[in-house]
Amino acid sequence: MAQLPDLTIGIEEEYLLVDRNSRDLATSPPEAFMRECEKRLPGRVANELMQCQVEVETSPCRTVAEARQELRFLRGTIAEIADQFGMAPIAASTHPKADWADQEVTHKARYEGLASDLGVVAGRLLICGMHVHAGIAKPDLRIDLMNQMTYFLPHLLALSTSSPFWQGRDTGLMSYRLSVFDSLPRSGLPDRFDSFMDYRNCVDHLVKTGVIENGTKIWWDIRPSENFPTLESRVTDICTRLEDCLTIAALYQCLLHMLIRLKSRNQHWRIYPRTLIAENRWRAQRYGITETLIDFGRGELVPAAELVDELIALLAEDAQALQCVDEVNRARDIVALGTSAQIQRRIFQQSSGQQSSGQQSSGQAGEQQALRDVVDWLIAETVAGV
Repeated sequence: MAQLPDLTIGIEEEYLLVDRNSRDLATSPPEAFMRECEKRLPGRVANELMQCQVEVETSPCRTVAEARQELRFLRGTIAEIADQFGMAPIAASTHPKADWADQEVTHKARYEGLASDLGVVAGRLLICGMHVHAGIAKPDLRIDLMNQMTYFLPHLLALSTSSPFWQGRDTGLMSYRLSVFDSLPRSGLPDRFDSFMDYRNCVDHLVKTGVIENGTKIWWDIRPSENFPTLESRVTDICTRLEDCLTIAALYQCLLHMLIRLKSRNQHWRIYPRTLIAENRWRAQRYGITETLIDFGRGELVPAAELVDELIALLAEDAQALQCVDEVNRARDIVALGTSAQIQRRIFQQSSGQQSSGQQSSGQAGEQQALRDVVDWLIAETVAGV
């Protein structure tokens, strides 16, 4: 096989900060918390839109193994510092019972500007995600890969789901985060572009008219980074388990490698209409890996577990080349064990059932305790293996 690009990856994770006593969100963390984070993790940690959120990022990594070491350090350091202030980070795309109306926007010009521009839409963004950057030097290749990768975004989303609850209610969705995020303008699946110039013309038109300042305010599920020569996947929930996160990153890296490999052989993944991909995106958002996705080649619904097996087989050569065979194969473990969303729902159902059958608690009180039990699991699992 011809030598293909290195495809370095960088991972960004967003965490919610919870009060260890109440298990509620830490609405206004002490300023000393962020000062200590910035001191210990210079250039690798930042505030997010809400004061109860914190974001970390790895450096560019050649392999998923390198990313594992960095994320262990980042999660562990944030947890250690948070504990000093009576808090803990949770890697979940929504808090099981928090009310967005109780949260405070971070006092930075960018975030206060968003709150002013977007109104209540910004206020509802009490959500966290995981973004994976893949280094791709050639701008036109970035666009070509974005057009093709759109097909696989629902598969990655299905494996990552961690947001079944919203304001104390089971939403019935595995990723309610996307329902919140989709209220933003310039979000969702990207348009198809013929070239990087075609993409730039679109962005520049929005900038010229004064709608946006730059491309960072285009919030598609996948996009060319405005600041780095990377293609950024943004569709997934944040994975509570560290190893799940690394599997998602490995799959993304391998999928891009596979598409570049096909291109080197004058082959191309078929690009389907946006409407069809959106249907699979909704199914992944609603059911995760518990039901079916559309296999457009077959023209039928196929169990998500079967599609995961097919994906692993498709990427075997690429996983070998990128030294992430174990991480890719671990997608089967996610199917077997369940995503964070599945486990959160399972804990809630078991705990609320136990509470309602006891003498000390029932009804609403039992559900509140069950939600606390979900938060306890999120706290523990976020740093498991760290």
